[in-house]
Amino acid sequence: MLDLSLLLSQLLVILLTARLAGYALHRLGQPRVIGEIAAGIALGPSVLGRFAPDAVAALFPSDRLLPLATLSQLGVLLFMFAVGLRLDRGMLRGRARTAVAVSHASIAVPFAFGAAIAPWIHPALAGTTASGATTPLLPFTLFLGAAMSVTAFPVLARILTDRGLLGTRLGAMAVACAAVDDATAWCILAGVVAVARAGDALGSFAWTLLAAAAVTTLVVTAGRRALGSLDRWRIRRTAEVGSEVVGAAVLLALATALVTESIGIHALFGAFLAGTIVPRESGLARELAGRVEPVVETVFLPIFFAFTGLRTDIGLVSGASMWAVCVVIVVAAIAGKLGASAVAARLTGAPWPEAAALGALMNTRGLMELVVLNVGLELGVISRALFAMMVLMAVVTTAMTTPLLQLVLRRAPTAAGAAAASAA
Repeated sequence: MLDLSLLLSQLLVILLTARLAGYALHRLGQPRVIGEIAAGIALGPSVLGRFAPDAVAALFPSDRLLPLATLSQLGVLLFMFAVGLRLDRGMLRGRARTAVAVSHASIAVPFAFGAAIAPWIHPALAGTTASGATTPLLPFTLFLGAAMSVTAFPVLARILTDRGLLGTRLGAMAVACAAVDDATAWCILAGVVAVARAGDALGSFAWTLLAAAAVTTLVVTAGRRALGSLDRWRIRRTAEVGSEVVGAAVLLALATALVTESIGIHALFGAFLAGTIVPRESGLARELAGRVEPVVETVFLPIFFAFTGLRTDIGLVSGASMWAVCVVIVVAAIAGKLGASAVAARLTGAPWPEAAALGALMNTRGLMELVVLNVGLELGVISRALFAMMVLMAVVTTAMTTPLLQLVLRRAPTAAGAAAASAA
């Protein structure tokens, strides 16, 4: 039974804490999302639960978190829909070679690093399946590699906007690379989820992949054409994007999410896919993103951060050996993502300062990493201890982006391109 008073109390505490922490970190030059993630962790067992366990037990009782979990999942679905809406294929024009090279290098190398670490930590840090068995090495390896490979496209775009770099050559290249990275990483994650859910059933896995390929093809071909026709009909009636259009878009996201969830691929992939097929030419995708994002960012994402924080117990990372594993994960994540991106950019002709700045931006993981980690925890692929380590890695790699970018641009201001450089 829903305890409305408890839910409202939880929401008040979560949203107020997130706003205050986001404002404080923004004043220190960090993206607000860092403060909101930190606020979520602080409300969980890592901080508040350690100093005021009774308060956590009263405000977030473990048997009454279902409403919060539901709101959290709905928020992430809408967030992934908005990410799909912001995915601009036009950003690749004239930059395809560098964008593809950098994004694929920034996925392949950290994926390989994660896969190399996996056999070493699997016995101690693998999760438990629904049947109570330890997660097999294959899905664990694939998931760890995928989790190492993520770039937080929305956080990256926010950092570029805050620093006035979005319209520069560096900004345009970073957005293009992150766009390819996002699409590729989510396709990889969809495959990992299929492997994890199928287990040893090869036939089930093959059916899932075939069904996923069929659904994706149908959505990006017939679905895109149908939406284009509907959009042209809408424009003939009225150019305004009214509430009924926004409502229809949300229904599209939920329906596509339901389809991908039902065939064994996570619902988040469906929501993301739905966003990518909304027409761009008329500005509909941009308008919808502008309507959806404010509610998602101010209400739903802080709930998601808090729910993630309640599942993050840094106290599980105890002892020299566990912290050594955590350090190895953080170093491998930074070396794989930042290093591979910078080297790939340099090999495609970018000067070293610009390549280093691009590497720093691609190393941003932020919210996207938390989304991936929550999927892994829900599936039982990773343990809560490894979940805590990976959350710390997400915070460290995101927090280091702005100061590192400032350092690179201060030493070589031309790395950002001329102020008047066109993004075209």
